[in-house]
Amino acid sequence: MSFTAIAAPLDKSNIEFIGPLGENMQVKPFQTPHGQAIINNVLPQLQSSANSVSVFGKKQSWQPFNKINALTLGGLQALRFNIDVTRFSKGTLSIKGVENAQLFINSELQTGDEHTYKLALANGSHNVIIVVQQVANWKQVTLDFEPKADTDKITINTSATQRLTAKQLFDAPTLSALSLAPDAKQYITSTRTYSSKTANQANVVTELKNNDKQTLYRFEGQQPSNLIWSPDNQFLVYMLGNELKQLNRKNLTIKTLASELEGTSNFNFYNNSSLIFSWSKSPDDHNSLTKHYKGLQDRWSYARNVSQLYMLDTKSGLTKALSQGPISHSFEDTNSSRGKLLMSRQIMAMQASTHPETELVELDLNSNKLTSFGKFKTFNHAKYTNKDVYVVAGPDFKNGAGRALPKDMLANNYDGQLYLLSDNGKNVKALSKQFDPSIGQLNVLDNGDALIKVTEQDTQPLYLFDLSKQRFKKLNTGLDIVEQFSYSHDRNTQVLLSGTTASTPQQLKQLNVSKNKAELLWDSKPLAYANTQIPTLEEFNLTNQDGVEISGRVYIPSNLDKTKKHPALVYYYGGTSPVTRGFTGRYPFNLWAANGYVVYVVQPTGATGFGQKFSAQHVNAWGDYTASDIMQGTQAFLKKYDFVDSKKVGNLGASYGGFMTMLLATKTDMFSASIAHAGISNLTSYWGEGWWGYLYSGEASKNSFPWNNAKLYSDHSPVFHADKVTTPLLLLHGDSDTNVPVGESLTMYTALKLLNKDVELIEYKGANHQIFARDKRFDWWNTMLAYFDKQLKNEPQWWDSMYSQD
Repeated sequence: MSFTAIAAPLDKSNIEFIGPLGENMQVKPFQTPHGQAIINNVLPQLQSSANSVSVFGKKQSWQPFNKINALTLGGLQALRFNIDVTRFSKGTLSIKGVENAQLFINSELQTGDEHTYKLALANGSHNVIIVVQQVANWKQVTLDFEPKADTDKITINTSATQRLTAKQLFDAPTLSALSLAPDAKQYITSTRTYSSKTANQANVVTELKNNDKQTLYRFEGQQPSNLIWSPDNQFLVYMLGNELKQLNRKNLTIKTLASELEGTSNFNFYNNSSLIFSWSKSPDDHNSLTKHYKGLQDRWSYARNVSQLYMLDTKSGLTKALSQGPISHSFEDTNSSRGKLLMSRQIMAMQASTHPETELVELDLNSNKLTSFGKFKTFNHAKYTNKDVYVVAGPDFKNGAGRALPKDMLANNYDGQLYLLSDNGKNVKALSKQFDPSIGQLNVLDNGDALIKVTEQDTQPLYLFDLSKQRFKKLNTGLDIVEQFSYSHDRNTQVLLSGTTASTPQQLKQLNVSKNKAELLWDSKPLAYANTQIPTLEEFNLTNQDGVEISGRVYIPSNLDKTKKHPALVYYYGGTSPVTRGFTGRYPFNLWAANGYVVYVVQPTGATGFGQKFSAQHVNAWGDYTASDIMQGTQAFLKKYDFVDSKKVGNLGASYGGFMTMLLATKTDMFSASIAHAGISNLTSYWGEGWWGYLYSGEASKNSFPWNNAKLYSDHSPVFHADKVTTPLLLLHGDSDTNVPVGESLTMYTALKLLNKDVELIEYKGANHQIFARDKRFDWWNTMLAYFDKQLKNEPQWWDSMYSQD
């Protein structure tokens, strides 16, 4: 039976009306040269969830449209409602009886022909605002919707509750930087937002605030960077462009300390009047026709830049070099009471090694004497603690001082460990052998204790390492993921930190270390997620066939009818780090669940944060344990969640996870559709062509090379088994990816096309390994959901609307 689309009027009881706004207008906005700007500026007030709007001192309230009996009104009027769709839908919205109006959907102005608008609506809630400037008779105003097909069904309502949207996740205010003063009496935050108006350009506002959250100073134009506080609590120093500025915290006056500082970074106070910083210089390009490679690292665009450390006197502006030579030096820490500077440097500029050596050196600033603490194959960073030095490095540091593994196992040196070096590096003590979390960011308090951010399973909490008691204590931040933190230097240490939980958007907190209690300072939820349905989160762990617990979590759509079968997505990484519990990110689990998918995130064997033995199984495995865990986990997930349709399960991953997607496609047909973003199809080409391929392979394929272990490289490369693939596969890749070159997807695409397999390839122009730009991010998210809608929901319309005309 054929279907003929018929326009139907929208129920006025599900539409709200407000007006008149500015009823004494002599000239309507459309009669001025600035009409659209006038409408755009009032739009945010109309979009808010408030029940009323005040204009020129007169308050007007929203009311049901079907109760309006007016004819012609002065000023402006507006209609608002939500359109909800459960699948991608198209149709035509007609506004009749209106002479002049603008239609906004999700803040974006729609273009139409004589008040007729063609709509294409993705699955979700869509906010509709119609700003009306001229109507002859409101009793004759109607809105009609004509669906394009019988599947294009919409519902309208005026509910304040909505499903989570992509725009919320990307555009919501987030803290991109924070810093706490040494005395904890002031702090700095930088808040970043996006909007349709600014497109890919972020709007960033940096504010200096006091303990009462009052703004003392505000940067709205050019934004400061490298914010640091003087130890005596008098000044805030920062970079603005290529100038170094000093803001007096007491009277807020500003002084320029130095200029012409292009290439500088990483400013740190040495004492109250001296700064230490890095200054890099790019070599002159004398030959634009060819490039003669000098070593393995020369593939990196920045490899020939040399960075040295300098000291700046803030009183005179005089700068002096602290390091020199053809090899870059990196700042680690200072100890002004001892007149010492801790630096790290590569042994040589270009090293032909899968594990380049780093040397830790100490400079005596009084005598200029340089002391080496040693040369290490694994090294992350170092900090002073009194006369000794904390070091974060892998288990193999100092001949395996941190190993907590059987003798026959190779360590995964991405699993950060904490050490204490003494006697100029001659003695080392491993501090975290029995501590499973992987050590990340390290800071040292004035008493010598360490404040560290770790990866603990799929969380990133803060721990305090008590040096005297030699023990770790977890700090109660109330967050799953601590994104960034800053701490005070007073006796009662305070920590300013931001972060999220898996189901809670970003918050700013201040934590009292001694009381181990945090206070909420700022919360993005009421600002950007008010009245938003957040999917339900459940923990789901299993014991694999080797008796090892494999953790995971499941996101369940709000108000899911569990008497019916629903599609699901399985996500994983599988590399050396777990998929952490951030509220949002490049892969928005909450958004996928809001679009009707049950989402299972699995943490397979090999990741850091679960102990050294767990992470060591990543070495020379290339998916062996990982693939088994993902398949076992998916089977257990389907058994427990019987409302998931086992015939409608998709899987996806990125980078190493993209490799896993390709590899799984050669091993199983349990998935009905797969997506690999920036995945590896050939271990040999990735090892040789990726900028960091040989370095990463130095751990993932430790001591194994194509000439001494060809079996590892061929047997584990998906393209060598492309003929076994039966699952429809979408390959996504940035065409400027330097980490995993786009050739990895091209290789797999070529193989599957020649084999007449179901494969699609989408390249993002100008994108590297990750998709950052707002327009590309939305398109990328839409592409993934549209592909799964087509394959798992039998809803090809969204995918076809995006790609059928290419």
